[in-house]
Amino acid sequence: MQKIGRQLLALTALCSMVTTSNSLAQAKKTYKIGAAVYGLKAEFMQIWVNALKQHPSVKDGTVQLTVFDGNYDALTQNNQFDTMITQKFDGIIFAPIDIQAGAEAVDKAFKAKIPVVGSNTQVNSKNLTAYIGSNDVLAGELVAQSVVTRMGGKGNVVILEGPIGQSAQIQRRQGIMKVLAKNKNIKVLEQKTANWSRAEALTLTENWLTAHPGQINGIIGQNDEMALGAIEALKSQNLDPKKIPVAGVDGVTDAILSVKKGDMASVLQDASAQAQGALDLVLRQAIGSSYQPKSNIWKQYATGMPWKGGTQKVYSVPWTPITTKNADQLLSQRK
Repeated sequence: MQKIGRQLLALTALCSMVTTSNSLAQAKKTYKIGAAVYGLKAEFMQIWVNALKQHPSVKDGTVQLTVFDGNYDALTQNNQFDTMITQKFDGIIFAPIDIQAGAEAVDKAFKAKIPVVGSNTQVNSKNLTAYIGSNDVLAGELVAQSVVTRMGGKGNVVILEGPIGQSAQIQRRQGIMKVLAKNKNIKVLEQKTANWSRAEALTLTENWLTAHPGQINGIIGQNDEMALGAIEALKSQNLDPKKIPVAGVDGVTDAILSVKKGDMASVLQDASAQAQGALDLVLRQAIGSSYQPKSNIWKQYATGMPWKGGTQKVYSVPWTPITTKNADQLLSQRK
C-alpha cells in the first residue's frame, strides 16, 4: 500500500508539472505580427516604424515583429499579405499605398481569420478590424488656412499632392478645397503630385516658378517633405519663403526646424500614437477581451482618444499645431 501511495504521489506531482508547464507555455506565447507599410524612404514612416519597435510587447518578446516595406507599390503590398497569410501571422498592421487596391489584401487576410488594423492611411474594406490615424480632411483644412491667412486671403497658390489614390492625398485635398472654396480671391495655378518626395517637389516647384514668374504667392504641401522641397526651390531662385508662405503636414524633424526659423507652417501627426496604438488593437484581437493596452499613448490621449475596450472601429489621433513655442519640446522627443 505504501508503494502504491508513493506512485500516486509521483503521478500527481508529474501531472502538476505538466499542467504548470502548459500554463507557462500559454503565458509565454509569442505573437507573430506583421507591419505592412507603404514605403520607408521618408522620415515620417521611419519614425512610425521605430515607435512600433519600442512598443513594450515588442521589447519584452511577446510580439515577434516583421516590418514589410511596400516600396510605394500596391502589388508589392498585396504579395506581402500573401506571405503573412501563408506563414500564419497572428495579426497585421496595414498602412496602404492605395485606398482601393489595398482592399483585396485585407479581404484575403479576413478569409484567413487574421485581424488587420489600419494605421496612418486608410483602405476601403468592411473587413478591416479597426483603424487608428489622424483626420486628414482636417489636416488639409489646417495647412490651407495657414497659407491663405498669411496671404491675406488673396493671390495665387500651387498645391503639391501625395500619391494619387492614397487616402491621405484624397482627404487632404478635400480639406484644402473646402478652405479654398470659401476664399474666392485665391486662385490655384498648379496642382500635381510629387509623391510625398522632397526631391520631386523641388523639381516640380522649380518648374512652376519658371512657368509663372512672380505669380506664385503661396505653396500648399500635403506633407512636410514636399513643402521642404518647395522651400529649397524658392531659395534656389533667391525667393524668401517668409514672403511666399509654405505649409506642410507631419512634423518631420526638418519641418519643425523650418517652423522655428519662420520658413514654413506645419502640424504634427503623431506617428508613435498611430503605430503603437495599432499594435495594441491587433493584440486585443489576437488575445481577447482580457488584453489591456501596453502603450503609454492611451494615457497621453485619454481624453481625446479613449481605449474603450479596444473595440472601436475608428480611433482618431489629434493633430498638434507646431509653433515656435513648442518646437524645441517636439524636437527633444526625437532624441
